[in-house]
Amino acid sequence: MVKFAAALAALLVAAGPGVAQVEDDPDIVRVLAYNVKHGLGMDGRVDLERIASVIRSLEPDVVTLQEIDSVTTRTSLEDQAARLGELTGMRAVFGGFMSYRGGQYGMALLSRYPIVEWANHRLPDGAEPRSALAARIELLRPGYGEAPQLVVVGVHLYATAEERLAQARRMVELFANEETPVVLAGDFNSLPQSPVIQLLEDEGGWFRPAKMGQPFTFPADMPEREIDFIMLRPGDRFAVREHRVVEETLASDHRPVLMELELLPADVPTETAP
Repeated sequence: MVKFAAALAALLVAAGPGVAQVEDDPDIVRVLAYNVKHGLGMDGRVDLERIASVIRSLEPDVVTLQEIDSVTTRTSLEDQAARLGELTGMRAVFGGFMSYRGGQYGMALLSRYPIVEWANHRLPDGAEPRSALAARIELLRPGYGEAPQLVVVGVHLYATAEERLAQARRMVELFANEETPVVLAGDFNSLPQSPVIQLLEDEGGWFRPAKMGQPFTFPADMPEREIDFIMLRPGDRFAVREHRVVEETLASDHRPVLMELELLPADVPTETAP
C-alpha cells in the first residue's frame, strides 16, 4: 500500500467500538466540508448538538471539519472531535494546529468507514500554524471483497495570500506520489480564480468540479464569497453525482459544502475529468 509522502508517522487508528457497519454501495461516497467555528453559531451560541444535527441530516460518509477545539477553556474543556463523533456515530480524528486556552485548536475528520491510517502534516506557518489532516479510508462493507481506498485531506489555509500559497505548494509536495484517489476539502480562504486554487489545479493535479446552484459559502447568513471547496485527484477516478452548498444559515459562520462521488476504476473514463 502506498504510504503518504513525507511525514506520515506510523499513526494507526482501529475501527472504533460501537460504530455501525456501512451497508451502502462502497463506490458511492458522500463528502462534507464544514467550517464549524468551534460550534459558535450566528446567534452567538456554542452548540455542538446543532452542528451534529446538520451533519446527520446530510448523511455524509466522510466529513472534514475546520476550527475545532480540543479541551480548551473557550469551549468548557470539551473534546469537540470526540463529541461530534459520538453525536454522529462516526469515527473521529483530531489534528491540532497549536496550543490554545489550555488545550489545542485545529481540525477534525469524521468517517463512517474504517480509517486505516492518518497523519497531521505541518504546513508553512501563517499568522497561525496550519496543517493538512490526511486519512486513508477503506470503503468496506460486509461481503464486498477487497475494499477500495480513498485518501481524504482536510485543510484550513490561513493568513496572507503569499502564506496560503506556500501552504498550497507544500500540499502539492506532500501528495505528489500518492497513487490512491485523493479528496481535498475544507476552508481555503481563497477565491476560485486565486493563485492558491490555480496552483492546486495546475501543479497538484486536483480537479475542482463546479457547484450546482449558488456557490457562495461565507458568511452563512448572507453569503458573498466562495472560499470552501472540495477538490479531487485524479479527475478521471471520480464521477460527481451531487455538489452543492447547503443552505444552513445559523449553526456556523460558514455554509457546508456537500459532494456525492462515485469512485471509478482506473480504466473507466468520465466526463468530469479536467
